[in-house]
Amino acid sequence: MAKKAKGNRVQVILECTQQKESGVPGMSRYITVKNRKNTVERMELKKYNPYLKKVTVHKEIK
Repeated sequence: MAKKAKGNRVQVILECTQQKESGVPGMSRYITVKNRKNTVERMELKKYNPYLKKVTVHKEIK
């Protein structure tokens, strides 16, 4: 059974923004953790996209 999250740390999903526009099949997603108190806006990180074979901007979804 999974432990309940304590405090302000939450798990977020980052999804590639360029892949939606390009029409390449598949979806590059990463799971990470952020501090809700320090980072109230949505995260945006540069991560590697294996489908496009380059580093692209990944934004937080949901």
